Amino acid sequence: MKNISCIVLFLFFSFLSNAQDFISISGKVIDNNTKEPLPFASIFIKEKAIGTTTNKDGSFIFHVSSDMNTQFVTISMLGYKSIRKQVTQFKKNENIYLDQSIAQLDEVILNSDKPLTAKQIVKKAYKAIDRNYPTEPYILEGFIRDLQNEDGNYVELLECAAKFYYKDYKDNYSPQVELQEVRRSYITQNHPWNNDFERKNSIVDLTEDDFIRYDYGPIKVRKGWSYEIENILTFTDKLVYKIIATNPPFQKATLYIDTESFAFIRIELTRFRSKKRYYKRRLSNGQQEASYNIVFEYQEHNNKMYLKYLKEEDTWHIFESLGSDHILFKKHPKKELFISKVISENVSQYPFNQNLSINKSIESQAPPYNSEFWKHYNAPSLTNEESKIVEELKKAQIKVLPRE
Repeated sequence: MKNISCIVLFLFFSFLSNAQDFISISGKVIDNNTKEPLPFASIFIKEKAIGTTTNKDGSFIFHVSSDMNTQFVTISMLGYKSIRKQVTQFKKNENIYLDQSIAQLDEVILNSDKPLTAKQIVKKAYKAIDRNYPTEPYILEGFIRDLQNEDGNYVELLECAAKFYYKDYKDNYSPQVELQEVRRSYITQNHPWNNDFERKNSIVDLTEDDFIRYDYGPIKVRKGWSYEIENILTFTDKLVYKIIATNPPFQKATLYIDTESFAFIRIELTRFRSKKRYYKRRLSNGQQEASYNIVFEYQEHNNKMYLKYLKEEDTWHIFESLGSDHILFKKHPKKELFISKVISENVSQYPFNQNLSINKSIESQAPPYNSEFWKHYNAPSLTNEESKIVEELKKAQIKVLPRE
């Protein structure tokens, strides 16, 4: 009987593994109370600093090398109790339920030696940046998705994998980038206005607005900003302040700060029009930003905080000219970066080849498509809606590098 069990177990993991080199874990993360899917939950092996993220439908697929079958995978999300399971304990397409966990604000504050105001918490977090973020070189590996919409129609999609080399968190220059592979690159009939303005490099867009590295935004208490503690959440067995920051009339932010280390766990900032007033001056080419949303989420590795997820989403009104009131069309770009691996040790020995020019589009620098690379690459899986968008763009493409 024991031998039969061993054979069944072997066959099971042979099924999960491809070419006996990888084990693929798949499933869906769900709120145990509402039964709603949980988007952007983290699926990771902390000791190896590798992971992935659930998509908007709460679904994920996580590829790990077969020699990690004894490792433990953590499933976590802000405001929920984490779950930790060994790789071999997962079932195929398993539903994983997380329980909400919100601490009693009064208990946490009253039990502290000296209760802090929201503004004091943010100031402490800002002062603790040197302690909480890496001061030595490190490399991040990640997946980029850039989806462009014009007047309600999807017109461009780019998906690629890249490595990012940073000297430290204070490095004020764009990181060195190795473009590894491009998976999808579709361009359809966008507005003729775009022909006069070369599309900006997506990676440059994503790396140029980093509040921690460039020392700006709502993390630094300035005149005009007000802060309020909304509640305290659980995150990977720790307590996290959720602080709402406002800067009327155009800005609002949400800051998640560890109650012990005072590290920024997550930063969200939204800028928006108010009473038909724009918060930003119009650019010389007629562009006017009407809304802006950026999200940074960080992960802990070796007692330092590294980027885990970054999203930048805007709405642009394109006017006929600088002084015109006539809107030609509206652009809605959305760019995301999902970090799948952190390399903080023996960085100088880790394979890295800077090959990306920030002055050229990613598509023009893409290597030939390599299907083998993507078989076990930890990119977030497509939702049903995203799959339909991909198919529509694929059919309507007018210029594209050969992909897939």
